Amino acid sequence: MELKRLLVGLEGLKVKGDLNVEIKGIERDSKEIKEGYLFVAIKGFTVDGHNFIQDAIQNGAVAIMIEEGCNLKEIKVPENITIVMAKNTREGLAIASANFYDNPSSKFKLIGVTGTKGKTTTTFMIKEVLQKAGKKVGLIGTIATYINDKKIKDSDRTTPESLELQQIFDNMVKEGVEVVVMEVSSQSLKLHRVDGCNFDIVLFTNFSEDHISPNEHPDMQDYLQSKLKLFQMCKTGIANADDLQGAKIPRLFPENNIITYAIDNFANVMAKDVTVTNHYVDFRVKITDRNERVRVGIPGRFSVYNSLAAICVAQKFGISSEKVQEALAEVRVPGRSEMVDNDLEIPIMIDYAHSPESLENILQAVKTYTREKVISVFGCGGDRDTRKRAIMGEISGKIADFTIITSDNPRTEEPEKIIEQIEEGIKKTKGKYKIVVDRKKAIEEAIRMANKKDIIVLAGKGHEPYQEINGKKYPFDERIIVKEIISKIKKEGNNTSKKNNKNSKDNKSNKAQD
Repeated sequence: MELKRLLVGLEGLKVKGDLNVEIKGIERDSKEIKEGYLFVAIKGFTVDGHNFIQDAIQNGAVAIMIEEGCNLKEIKVPENITIVMAKNTREGLAIASANFYDNPSSKFKLIGVTGTKGKTTTTFMIKEVLQKAGKKVGLIGTIATYINDKKIKDSDRTTPESLELQQIFDNMVKEGVEVVVMEVSSQSLKLHRVDGCNFDIVLFTNFSEDHISPNEHPDMQDYLQSKLKLFQMCKTGIANADDLQGAKIPRLFPENNIITYAIDNFANVMAKDVTVTNHYVDFRVKITDRNERVRVGIPGRFSVYNSLAAICVAQKFGISSEKVQEALAEVRVPGRSEMVDNDLEIPIMIDYAHSPESLENILQAVKTYTREKVISVFGCGGDRDTRKRAIMGEISGKIADFTIITSDNPRTEEPEKIIEQIEEGIKKTKGKYKIVVDRKKAIEEAIRMANKKDIIVLAGKGHEPYQEINGKKYPFDERIIVKEIISKIKKEGNNTSKKNNKNSKDNKSNKAQD
């Protein structure tokens, strides 16, 4: 494809060289550049792609895209290489990638879901409903990329970088996908990853404090405004009217066609007669023109909100109430209120709760139906918002009957330092707690102190099959770890039983000899 065709839609460009040069591929990593490629230099948080332009040229780049403000004299680009200067190379990469793959998102229906919590569960629910209606559905999000029930690849982040995203879209077009539902993070909106995407429906689940750090958002206003950009990219929207910021969206975007859902406030789609148990939620809602009872096999009031969002999408597609009911009854989401079956029959829940509000929600939800102790096992991620650590400690101390503070993904921070900050919060409460830095040992401690009437909540990691320490990801799937620990405990029990039996037989033998 000619370079000039890749640049359609980008404004304020400055060009030196041949715009008719043939481009065989696009890359932002100089190591991945091949003969005939366009190299897009991105200023990252830790690495500046402009420092690798010479490497890209040596590897075969015939054109480079640089950002305004960089020093051209220092770069020293050969005369035969075309230079494109863009106001923002992240935006440039996104638009050029969409053009290179012939704007694949215009060839299917694209649904974008944003919000602090509930994105993953909501996208899975929407996918399940659409599949029940006979659609071939793609899903892109925090856990993985899917086409129907086939996992294509695990995810490194909630929303892929723009080049990878367009490659995924292109593959989905080739696979005959009719609808794609994707999680859209605030970071992806702020960093232009979804520029060039043609959204048909956008959805806002809720808004609360999260992702405030030097490498994310400086404050809550920036965080909110980043999320709201999604409604500037599509005229058809869905919003949670029980959420303070969600309720404002119809007024903020008066020209858009926005429908709302809620439990408490007036909305277009409302849940009534809500019942929450330890296995499911049940509620009444108007689907198409009839009031129906819907049961969802994911416990917690938040499941009602996520279900209502999926019902709103179903109505946009004209899907029958029967299909909606079937889908929501069957849907399961990895790492979201996920119960781990085990031979000891101890209720063990894995949940991705990693923010103050999500931890509070999950602990309060299980507290309402647990007969005895709620045992909370959690930590906080390193290199992320430090303010939430003490808050989460205080929340667990107030709600849980016992808390084990442990490590999460410490990344480049010392786990003990993170734990100290969590402990500052829990000390404000009367909650019983213990510190076990090693997360596997912490899980084992929780299991050993629990019985069938308790519940253990392993919060923070959810679907993640790894633990990130100093830039390296080590295998750490909590489902596997739980089963290993329980197998170990059962074996100990069997050995103790055998030992007791042997002692009993020896005693009988001794008595007989006497």
